[in-house]
Amino acid sequence: MLRSTFYYTPKGESAFNLQLMRLIDEQFMETPFFGSRQMKRHMVNSGYVVGRRRIRRLMRKMGLSAVYQKPRTTTPHPEHRIYPYLLRGLRIDLPNQVWCTDITYIPMKTSLRSIWAMAKPLP
Repeated sequence: MLRSTFYYTPKGESAFNLQLMRLIDEQFMETPFFGSRQMKRHMVNSGYVVGRRRIRRLMRKMGLSAVYQKPRTTTPHPEHRIYPYLLRGLRIDLPNQVWCTDITYIPMKTSLRSIWAMAKPLP
């Protein structure tokens, strides 16, 4: 143990920080996708004068981190078949040589319906 840390006694959090931590915890239960920036904006709109770094420090101390979609979410399953791209290397120089289809989903009162299908030649 270092001599400089032997005499140090931690002070703990202030009453204001404990109140902020309680409010952060309540808001995080409602909106777990809030990071420090959105949480700071919520606190300022609620009437508290706080900075993002204080919110970030308190969230880190509480063990809270925003729940969001992480990178690499489009990795395919190893058992899924990979279909070849059939137009690779094909020289398209005639009209109506290659066609594509577009399906449009239109929101209805009960669900989404796919009612439009258009086929058109590629340029």
